[in-house]
Parts: sequence; C-alpha cells; structure tokens
Amino acid sequence: MTALETTEKSVPPFHLAFPVDNLAEARAFYSDKMGCGEGRSSSDWVDFDFFGHQIVAHLADCSQNRLHLSSVDDHAVPVPHFGVVLNMPQWEDLSKKLQDTGTKFVIEPYIRFKGLPGEQATMFFYDPFGNAIEIKAFADLDSLFTK
Repeated sequence: MTALETTEKSVPPFHLAFPVDNLAEARAFYSDKMGCGEGRSSSDWVDFDFFGHQIVAHLADCSQNRLHLSSVDDHAVPVPHFGVVLNMPQWEDLSKKLQDTGTKFVIEPYIRFKGLPGEQATMFFYDPFGNAIEIKAFADLDSLFTK
C-alpha cells in the first residue's frame, strides 16, 4: 500500500518545507521512527512522503526556532505545528510505535471531545530540530470540520 492509499478520500497533497540542522538525524527520525519514505534529496535537503504529502527537510540554523504556545483543551499546544489526520487504526499503531521508541510527547496521546461532534485522538511531539508535529484521527472523519 502506498502512502497515498492511506487517505480516506482523495485530497491534493500539501507541501511543507521546514528547517533541520542535520540531514542524517532527519532521515533517522522521519524515515525510521515515523515510517516516511524518502524521495529526492541533495546535500542540502531531503523530501519525505508524509502520509501522502510532501515535506522537505532543509538544512538551516535551527537555533532561531521560536516556541509559542496556545491554550487548547487545557493543554499548551505548540505553535506553529504541522501534522496529518490518520484513520484511527493508523493513529493507534503510530502512537504505540512512538511510545515504544521512547518519544517524548509535548501532549501525550489522548482522546479529546469524547462523545461530542469532532471526537478525536491527538498527540504532539517535536522532531529533533524543534519542529512541532501533531498526529490526529477522528472517530468519524466526516466530522473533521463539524462545529
């Protein structure tokens, strides 16, 4: 199964470029830990298949990454962050893999809005370069934009 086949419905892939200061460490994190396939690369950047979306790690000075927090559901959510919405079994599998490999979570995996429209599983963590990532899944994907 390709990463594009993991989406529930056809959505154009997004593209995101972000800073890293070590490509070998980026490869270890995104390929090995997250399970993202590698695409094109150079000595300055590397493409990853982030669940059917293209993310690109670019060599840059990460010492200037600034942390901002926003209060959401009684948690301090790191901003900016990026991520993906998986189906629930994929989220559970990745959550277990990340926990088993000792990932330090900013917000531990949990279910929010339980029993309400928009019920979702979520988790937040940083990559080795200070880029915040959120992985989520909805009990009902059709409620993704439900108010």
